[in-house]
Amino acid sequence: MRFMMLMIPGSGYEAVDASAMPDAKAVEAMMRYNEQLQKAGVLLMVEGLAPPSAGARVSFNGGKAKVTDGPFAEAKEAIGGYWMIQVKSHEEAIEWAKRCPAGEHEVIEVRQVHEMADFPEDVQKVAKGFEEMQGKGALR
Repeated sequence: MRFMMLMIPGSGYEAVDASAMPDAKAVEAMMRYNEQLQKAGVLLMVEGLAPPSAGARVSFNGGKAKVTDGPFAEAKEAIGGYWMIQVKSHEEAIEWAKRCPAGEHEVIEVRQVHEMADFPEDVQKVAKGFEEMQGKGALR
């Protein structure tokens, strides 16, 4: 079973300057955690994201795309990074999340990744080719 663990930084992250960089001590602690995931053989991918102030949102109202540059004043939570892990159960994924050296107001959301076999046959039929796309992006 694959799970995505989404890091939701504490309050104020949504307005952090686009050029802000993480603290070296926090990165060092996170690297130790990432190494534990790797040594256990459960880590598939880990990435950190630039703050929302460096991003853009594309919304679709009335059939038209509208682009809004960050920061996003209405955002209550923003994703700061993620891990993709492969474990045997939801409980094991939660146990890994509990080990993270997260800060005082940070939250990790744990969500299972749908596998094609989870979907009904008609959905699998129209999504034919999706599994080949996974992990084989244009930049690879």
